[in-house]
Amino acid sequence: MSHLTNSAVHDVLLALRRADLAGTLGWQDIKQRYRRSKLGPFWLTISMGVMIGALGLVFGGIFNTPLRDFLPFLAIGIVLWTFILTVISEGCIAFISSDAVIKQLPLPLFLHVMRVIWRNVVILGHNVVIIPLLFLIFLKPLGMVSLLAIPGFLLSTLTLTWVALLAGILCTRYRDLTQIVTSVLQIVFYITPIIWMPSMLSERHGYVYLDINPFYHLIEVIRAPLLGSAPTMTSWLVSIGMALVGWIVTLYMYGKYKNRISYWL
Repeated sequence: MSHLTNSAVHDVLLALRRADLAGTLGWQDIKQRYRRSKLGPFWLTISMGVMIGALGLVFGGIFNTPLRDFLPFLAIGIVLWTFILTVISEGCIAFISSDAVIKQLPLPLFLHVMRVIWRNVVILGHNVVIIPLLFLIFLKPLGMVSLLAIPGFLLSTLTLTWVALLAGILCTRYRDLTQIVTSVLQIVFYITPIIWMPSMLSERHGYVYLDINPFYHLIEVIRAPLLGSAPTMTSWLVSIGMALVGWIVTLYMYGKYKNRISYWL
């Protein structure tokens, strides 16, 4: 087991040394996707802003929640969920979409996962513009506690990286798994407090939809500080636990199967 893990760690370290290449490939993906477009990725920002506004008006009215509280909550949740969704979905095809490069160039395979992460971090940077605009509109201040969103984001991204890597391995071997992951994520969206607030749940239902929902904690360690409160110790512990346990399991799986990935393509 240690040999397999060491092999995986070695590949990850080699990829990290080529982080500049992963960044270049990620930028190239974005440029190619929005070639000849005047606004580029900001089209996503505009469409997301319109969607957040529409959902805020509808669900704010349904839940009888003041827009000053609901819209910032909704915006942060939607922006972060989009990041999580795309990282996992694109992680499923990280190796499949790079099959030509994998078959022709002796690059560390983890570099292709880094490419997915970087590409989506850049897109997140465009979408996150919506959040400070809403804070300005509703005159919501940011206190010192908001700085906790930085380690929260790094921790969530660390977790999403192993999820993308593991999904890439499994979905390369079992191609139908990609569709299953997509369907499951659609369900997760509705049972995670993104378009509804945790305060709407009873204590009994809160345990099911909050405490044992890993996606809630991934979002909450970022969202709570931005909304002016520190994340709960439960959210921190669950997020740290997911990162540690997830990486241990994924590195073992990666070390065991990384040499077979090129044959599965």
